[in-house]
Amino acid sequence: MAGVDRRFRALLCAHAVSAYGNYLNLIALSLFAYEVAGGALGVGVVMAVRLSSGFVAGLAAGRISDRTGRRALMIGTDVAQAAAMTVLALSAGRTPLLLLAGAVVVMGAGHTLFTVALRSAVPVMVGQDRRREANGLLVTLRSFATVLGFASATPVIALGGYTAAFAVNAASFAVSAAALVTLRPRTDEADPGPGAAAHGGAADAGTGAADADAPKDAATDATTTWRALAAVPAVVLAMVALRGADALSSASHNVALPVLAQQTAPSQPALLMTQFWSAWAVGTLVAHQVVKRRKEQRGAAGDERGFASGTVAMSLFFVAAFTGLPGIALMLVALCAGLADGYTEIVYTSRLQAAPDRLRSRLFGASAVAETAGFTLGAVAAAAALEALPVWVVVGAFHAVAACGGLALLLFRTSVRASAPTTPEPATPTAPPAAPACTPTDSATHPATGPGDEGENPHGARTRTGPLPGA
Repeated sequence: MAGVDRRFRALLCAHAVSAYGNYLNLIALSLFAYEVAGGALGVGVVMAVRLSSGFVAGLAAGRISDRTGRRALMIGTDVAQAAAMTVLALSAGRTPLLLLAGAVVVMGAGHTLFTVALRSAVPVMVGQDRRREANGLLVTLRSFATVLGFASATPVIALGGYTAAFAVNAASFAVSAAALVTLRPRTDEADPGPGAAAHGGAADAGTGAADADAPKDAATDATTTWRALAAVPAVVLAMVALRGADALSSASHNVALPVLAQQTAPSQPALLMTQFWSAWAVGTLVAHQVVKRRKEQRGAAGDERGFASGTVAMSLFFVAAFTGLPGIALMLVALCAGLADGYTEIVYTSRLQAAPDRLRSRLFGASAVAETAGFTLGAVAAAAALEALPVWVVVGAFHAVAACGGLALLLFRTSVRASAPTTPEPATPTAPPAAPACTPTDSATHPATGPGDEGENPHGARTRTGPLPGA
């Protein structure tokens, strides 16, 4: 990827290492929770605690990012998660349930905060004109991390137990934190602080005033976020809502896949699941190449159409995967589902990253809240439905929600444009030319000579925080 700075690629490679540790730990922590809690109910409680902490973190992500700066927030969350995993690794043989719950809270909140900070910082690190390339690279590396993490979980646990799995995850966070400290990427337009909002333009000025006078509590964080989102175009808010519906639908196939594997391959269910997710991951790799070649679709309008139509296609492919297809056909459909999944993630993230700097972090925080809430509700409802209904019925019903949502977004976007044919599209302003990627955050390198000389918008955003692939 010649268009993206080498240091940015190095940073994303380090992030991919931590993503690998996360996917390995996703399996290890579920099995460990089953042993510590003594049953499936404990696993459910642990998952609920993790998702709840991520939900709350999403509400406050924009405000925290404004106060600390994105780079500091990412380093802090990496260090906190590394510490939590180290504690679990050292106490794996005698871990009390309360300690496990505390570690899970740190993991859930840390993952959400890091994701919001990274995705909202992408346009600052690479420039607005290269954000789609960067998003594609991020999706590509995450796909590799997904496959390697799931594939290596069983041998790592078999060889070294839960201690080894947790230690690997802790080390992966340390790699990510070390890269952020060493590479010193420029992640924020201006130094965060009380006066930062004063120079953010018309959209930022309103949110900045609200931040200055508001009490520092969770309720105020949520109120400030929703107030800031009032300035977002209705089409973009509809995209965020569809993303939440997509997460709800995706929860169904994540819950139903183990059931399908037991029914169709009772002797080797794990092999079928590995093949399915591997084919899905290959599809997401192809998605990056598709986005790079569809230059005529670039821009806000292309991202909006691509996200809506891609969501419909993704839902149809996932439903087809649960209709009893033979092995090769199932892998081909899974690949197509991954292609649509990766494509929608890239264009969705790129569209949100076009928002003004400070609004971007809040927009991605709201997206994380919608996705977490959708996935949580979908996982609970799908698990209950599978007790009484066949897997294809459950997956089909849930994905019908996302498919209908995608069609509704296409119609809504068309009606909005038809009702105001002479009015320019309510898109966010384009940022000035970006500084070199991953420019160090040294004030001597980027002197601020006045309110109008603070550089481009920093809070370039991104999405897709689902706990499982395809979520």
